[in-house]
Amino acid sequence: MSPRLDELRTEDTTETASSTPLSETTLAEAALTEAVLAEAALPDPSRTTHSPQITSESAESDVAGIPELDGLPEIPPYAEVGPVDARALSKTLFERLESLEEGTHEFAYVRNTLVELNLALVKFAASRFRSRSEPMEDIVQVGTIGLIKAIDRFELSRGVEFPTFAMPTIVGEIKRFFRDTSWSVRVPRRLQELRLDLAKAGDELAQKLDRSPTVSELAERLGITNEEVVEGMAASNAYTASSLDAQPEEDDNEGALADRIGYEDHGLEGIEYVESLKPLIAELPPRDRKILSLRFVANMTQSEIGEELNISQMHVSRLLSRTLVKLRKGLMVEE
Repeated sequence: MSPRLDELRTEDTTETASSTPLSETTLAEAALTEAVLAEAALPDPSRTTHSPQITSESAESDVAGIPELDGLPEIPPYAEVGPVDARALSKTLFERLESLEEGTHEFAYVRNTLVELNLALVKFAASRFRSRSEPMEDIVQVGTIGLIKAIDRFELSRGVEFPTFAMPTIVGEIKRFFRDTSWSVRVPRRLQELRLDLAKAGDELAQKLDRSPTVSELAERLGITNEEVVEGMAASNAYTASSLDAQPEEDDNEGALADRIGYEDHGLEGIEYVESLKPLIAELPPRDRKILSLRFVANMTQSEIGEELNISQMHVSRLLSRTLVKLRKGLMVEE
């Protein structure tokens, strides 16, 4: 006879009490997971998964007459299984899964049951991405793939609760989905849908005409204007941005795009001031122009300039400061 859920909960509590005491961090994670599951475990008849749907009736018929599944607990409708019961059932099912051979009907039954029992984890992880443009159903489907991967990798001997182990895998799978499929530049939903319509119409017309369709042909096929077709084509460029480090085509010898982009010439930054200074310098007395030339062109020190002009270094410093102030004021007046 199959054990009932209340018996499983009692056994789970007893084992927990008799095992090695958990650290405060582990207890905190368990408490957080429990709260998360309580929020996410609301019944949702529209939820979907890549695994076959399993009902209580089909579960009973699958278990009946199979020795390898003897002793498994009676599982109520999944929507009625709370987070505590789901954890207790999952532990029992993982223990049985380790003893079954992969690829068998028994293995598939236990694995699919684990998926159904833990879909609340997927719904909670998917809810964190509800503000994204992708439909929630697609996000749940992708998260379910992460859940299946977590089930396949989980080992009871690690001493970690399954929700704690599975959440990073589920969230990582969803993030990877957005990284690989999201638009590089945010565009209106209308243009996203138009891109798909243009792609479909373009393929159909290309097969029919044995060539690439023109803008007018696409517009006629979709019943829109030429301008809307062009707009949709431009939006397609925002779907996947080209990498600057992308390797060129085989017949392209110019290297990656980053190698062909011009670099920033810092010398150009001051060219405006150089051109503005020319008339101001031309108005200076000959000696002041000479000092500027020796200082900033010949890179001579003030002492060397003094020796060149037979004046003291202090005098050179005063003349240079006065000239620079005059030039600065002239630039500020022009601006």
